[in-house]
Amino acid sequence: MLLGVNIDHVATLRNARGENYPSVIEAAKICLAAGANGITAHLREDRRHILDEDIYALKFDLKCRLNMEMAATDEMQKIALKILPDSCCIVPEKRKEITTEGGLDVASNPEHYAEFVKPLIDAGINVSLFIDPSKKQISAASDIGVKYVELHTGAYARAFGNKTEQKEFDAIKQATALGHLLDLNVNAGHGLNYDNVHRMNEIDNLHELNIGHSIISRALFVGLDNAVKEMLELVNKN
Repeated sequence: MLLGVNIDHVATLRNARGENYPSVIEAAKICLAAGANGITAHLREDRRHILDEDIYALKFDLKCRLNMEMAATDEMQKIALKILPDSCCIVPEKRKEITTEGGLDVASNPEHYAEFVKPLIDAGINVSLFIDPSKKQISAASDIGVKYVELHTGAYARAFGNKTEQKEFDAIKQATALGHLLDLNVNAGHGLNYDNVHRMNEIDNLHELNIGHSIISRALFVGLDNAVKEMLELVNKN
């Protein structure tokens, strides 16, 4: 499996004091040098962490493989079409949420999402839809023409070590199997950490994991280079 490192919370720390450090670009360089396969950054409507200039710098200065997380808004579509990140992951977004609370409900409004992603796909961007591990949502994503989905693993992460863990894990496993059958590349992320990520190795045909908060948190104690390497070891452990 590939590992994309989300560096949003490097920007959270920077913005807390209104300084120009720590640098998200330097953080991205360290992650890539440690073996990460790409960088994920979520440009939110409220700009609570990643800023426009961060996205531009990641794309045009660092020239890394950039996965831009974004809401399905006209503003974000225009930015994505201007900078052409390697991939865009369309996520739900609420102003008051602490972090993304669930997946898109593509099945309830497929026409809207099909219309929104078409210009991005036509521009050569690999578009992914962030969805719950539901067969209904997988099928809906396939129907509108995207080639990637990212499964929201938050329910599994919250259930890890409890009696509902296997149920939530099985939902991810079954959704991945259906996605593969429908010729989708299946990614996963949200809430994955050094304790629970190992079970993702039990799932055939997962393409990439996108992990941020736990890596940045671990970096406080062992350094970012080591934090990424430790996660890579778990992600690729057979």
